Amino acid sequence: MLEELLSLDRRLFIFLNGFGSEKWDYLFLFLTNQLNWTPFFIFLFYLVFKKLGVKNTLLVMVFVAFLILITDQTTNFFKYEFKRLRPSSDPDLNTFIYFVKSKTSKTFSFFSGHAANSMAAAVFLYTILKPYYRMMWLIFLWPIVFAYTRIYLGLHYPIDILCGYLCGFLTSSLVLKGYFWSKEKHFSHF
Repeated sequence: MLEELLSLDRRLFIFLNGFGSEKWDYLFLFLTNQLNWTPFFIFLFYLVFKKLGVKNTLLVMVFVAFLILITDQTTNFFKYEFKRLRPSSDPDLNTFIYFVKSKTSKTFSFFSGHAANSMAAAVFLYTILKPYYRMMWLIFLWPIVFAYTRIYLGLHYPIDILCGYLCGFLTSSLVLKGYFWSKEKHFSHF
């Protein structure tokens, strides 16, 4: 059963990665870099600030930082526990898949930190902002695009992405409980 799942994962990776082309490399290298998403992050925190004010925005920022820390460390734990090679590092795959050589990595693949962190932040901010913004569901385009860049670049399998999403969703759900508890107990008068 596990072998069949991993075989399907590899075939799906090869299909999705097969859309790679040198003319798109720059775009995907740009999109995979967290720093390049800074204007988007600033926009999101502007939305938070606009509806929640300064003190609650600071509280959100602290909880998002804590969320990313937990998600990132969980990702690292799983990567070094499972030690699954990245597709671009797998000698059975790297001779015929498309990968951008400047993005090859010596770290492991399972599961994607990009997927986990982006989904965690998206779920967290969506939950907080959905009462105020009707189109808030669009935030989930970010983790989809962000995570696909990892497949395009040959750095993650689809299961790495899906498990990263699951981790992000779970950690965000837990941290949201802490956020709402903290806001109710200590910040309700703001």
